[in-house]
Amino acid sequence: MPDSAVASSAKTDTYRDARRRIDALLDSETDWIAAMATVACELHHSFDYYDWTGFYRAVSDDHLIVGPYQGPHGCLHIDFDRGVCGAAARTRETQLWPDVSDAPDHIACQSSTQSEVVVPIVTPSDRLLAVLDVDSDTVGAFDDTDREHLERLCADLGEQFEETEVL
Repeated sequence: MPDSAVASSAKTDTYRDARRRIDALLDSETDWIAAMATVACELHHSFDYYDWTGFYRAVSDDHLIVGPYQGPHGCLHIDFDRGVCGAAARTRETQLWPDVSDAPDHIACQSSTQSEVVVPIVTPSDRLLAVLDVDSDTVGAFDDTDREHLERLCADLGEQFEETEVL
């Protein structure tokens, strides 16, 4: 197998292991804040290239506030019309930037961030709960394998926490 295929397979295995732990920990969980904290912790400690892992909660139709996270300080507030997190919230589409210097209006909460993936968490009734933001200090850290696994996780979170009140 080529090195990239081996790396992709190992990454997939790590996501599957992390997901098994997350699913077990969140089984019957009803507290959204506890769930976000658990997911951020499990993901952050599963991948060496995850340098900031956390959530920005949708607190209005145009504003995000930092939620539970792992890593150095994050931005406290992000408007939907700014940065990669704002774009994910506004468009409700995953934002995958192998090199954040290419991202228009990137907000550098940490000057060391080189790549980023942000996935919206939307309920089945189409309500945005939050975005999951993962930053890496390595250019090109995230790829379609990350996107696919994080999108499945976020879709399941949106379904599980549909009744959550925005805080």
